[in-house]
Amino acid sequence: MSGALNPAKGNPAAALGVHAPSEVVPLAFMLTGILALCFGTGWFLFRPSLLSTYHYNQSVIATTHLLVLGWICSVVMGATYQLVPVALGTKLYSEKLAQWHFVLHTVGFIGMVWMFRVWNMKQVGHFGSVLALGVGLFVYNIARTLRRVPKWNVTATAVAASLFWLSCAVAAGLTIAIAKCGYDSTEGLATAAASRAVASGLHSVAAFMSRFDAISAMHAHAHLGSVGFFTMLLVGVSYKLIPMFTLSEIQSKRRAASSVVLLNIGLAGSFMTILLRSPWKLAFALLGVAALSVYIWELGAILRARKRRTLDWGIRYFLTAIVLLCPLSGLALVLSWSALPLNEFTGQLENVYGFLGVVGVVSLALVGMLYKIIPFLVWFARYSRQIGRAQVPALADLYFAPLQALGYWAFLSGILVTCGAAAFSVEPGVRIGCASVALGVATLVLNVVKMLSHLIRPQTTPLSIESSPIPRPA
Repeated sequence: MSGALNPAKGNPAAALGVHAPSEVVPLAFMLTGILALCFGTGWFLFRPSLLSTYHYNQSVIATTHLLVLGWICSVVMGATYQLVPVALGTKLYSEKLAQWHFVLHTVGFIGMVWMFRVWNMKQVGHFGSVLALGVGLFVYNIARTLRRVPKWNVTATAVAASLFWLSCAVAAGLTIAIAKCGYDSTEGLATAAASRAVASGLHSVAAFMSRFDAISAMHAHAHLGSVGFFTMLLVGVSYKLIPMFTLSEIQSKRRAASSVVLLNIGLAGSFMTILLRSPWKLAFALLGVAALSVYIWELGAILRARKRRTLDWGIRYFLTAIVLLCPLSGLALVLSWSALPLNEFTGQLENVYGFLGVVGVVSLALVGMLYKIIPFLVWFARYSRQIGRAQVPALADLYFAPLQALGYWAFLSGILVTCGAAAFSVEPGVRIGCASVALGVATLVLNVVKMLSHLIRPQTTPLSIESSPIPRPA
């Protein structure tokens, strides 16, 4: 037990509270995301054919959007509201906008997943517009927050770039939905001039998108979201958080900046070449892999210089996700080869690529960060006012470390088994792998429940004279 969080320099938990907003909105996003992860994992567990057969069907698209929008976007956006002000030393522009964003985001992604499942693309577009409005509030809120940054750095650059690519990904997704609808006439619309203008605009967008191959457009859209938003944000924010949690610092600002610049160039080129099925796709994929290689190089240097030698399970989850970038990058290069034959096995490799990226790299990284963020949010909400009045738990006392360890190995083994089984269309193997991933998700849920229990039943003891005021940070 610990009496207080020491605000002294080098305490990561204290640093999280310096510029942090209210814990309500970040927690709401994160808990919604965890709930979506449970449904998504269960969907794969009971429908392993989603991964053992070709991915372009309505159920796969619905499940993918449940995981990407419901799980990953929810957690990333909640974490962004909490961490960006901390990482950049400023205040969030508006918590009220963040609250409205949560409502629009939740309604939007649930409606989109449902409409994808029944393949009603007009309703997908309508719910997508609701989600896009929420994204607009998010981008505006974080952009205004960035304007308050006292000193611009590589993290701020990466965050700004991720907002741009997120906007592009949402715009691309809406145009794909419009193209699926057709909008060949104004039937069903009012005859007012404004309605005719909207119908004409939708028809023009649909006609424009019809020039592109549907699969290529879908892959380009996914690339914008996965690499442009998630990976860019992961790279940029980790340059602040990994040094914070390991008591280290960036070793080469030039390497850090180069990784972000190269990743942006590679992403822009990859989007166009994927969309146009250009043979230059491999060249831009190589550039993206080079960017991630520089990032891993710098991250390794940061870790070698760390003062905190022991790595807790949250950091291990995150670093394992970074290691999985290596096979994911190799697979990206294979799939970018223009001479690759388009057969059933290639289609399964695309399934593996998507699963490894979404459930492997991004999800493992997010689980690691959740084990750093949620304990602090709960601790701050329940115990910050008890400092000096009672002994309160340390951050590490809010969860079970053995469950973290079990979840780590369940996640990792499940990801590897599922990828191997999906590559060769072995449905029983996919089910086994997804069951292991589901076990990993269950350990996360149990630990989150334990953390949240402190909000209802705080665990404090009377302050004794011998109590130490120096905390044991998580």
